[in-house]
Amino acid sequence: MNLNAATSGGGARLLADGNQVPVLGLWQVPAGRACVNAVRWALDAGYRHIDTAQAYGNEESVGRALRDSGVPRDQVFITTKFHPRGNDPVVQAEGSLRRLGLEQIDLYLVHWPEGGPTWAWAGMERAQELGLARSIEVSNYDAAELEAVIAAGTVPPAVNQILFNPRHRRQALLDACGRFDVAVEAYSPLGTGRYVDDTTVAGIARRTGRTPAQVLLRWSLQHGLVVVAKSTHRDRIHENAQIHDFTLSAEDMAELDALDRTGGTDRALEAKWW
Repeated sequence: MNLNAATSGGGARLLADGNQVPVLGLWQVPAGRACVNAVRWALDAGYRHIDTAQAYGNEESVGRALRDSGVPRDQVFITTKFHPRGNDPVVQAEGSLRRLGLEQIDLYLVHWPEGGPTWAWAGMERAQELGLARSIEVSNYDAAELEAVIAAGTVPPAVNQILFNPRHRRQALLDACGRFDVAVEAYSPLGTGRYVDDTTVAGIARRTGRTPAQVLLRWSLQHGLVVVAKSTHRDRIHENAQIHDFTLSAEDMAELDALDRTGGTDRALEAKWW
């Protein structure tokens, strides 16, 4: 994959398996025209990482937008997610590829550890062996679940995608991923938009001359994370891409870190939905 200078100026993260993932992505956009538009706008703004999922029902829309964009396939990193209520990761990956209109997924993950953290992993490894996916990963796995997958498998997850933002700064989980050489990818970096109105975030935004959303996304990058953000608004998608030309100070980072409400947990979620 040719990701050189094609990642909104922000570069890519080298994964333990040798592949690279652009550090900024577009995430969880609803299917249909809104998704097609959002992906096209994101690609126009310089994004080269699009995050979709079987559970989102938007893979066909993502594929349509990618084809319509004219951006070469080897310059766009596509993530999709195995629905853990599915029967087999290989079969489901083949379905995702048909819907996306692609020959290979760049990053294929277990969306959440329903039924136990390890049962799907052998199928994920088969999907990679068959060339359906370049990298395989997990999502919403806490430290113990991540360790179980690594112990049970022959290929460790390249990434753990988790809910992570200043109010959910799961430091013990971040540290565990670091020990296992698993990259952390943050979803809901803006708290689904709720945290852009936080007074601390707003104050830092004023001091830096940036928007609250840019401050929150930059905080994730400075913690060494890959980050995927959701928006269907063209101006906000463009705004979210402008996070690579400034740096938050140590004081700014400490203020944001102090917003954590998880106690630095090693858990991926405070309450499971499955």
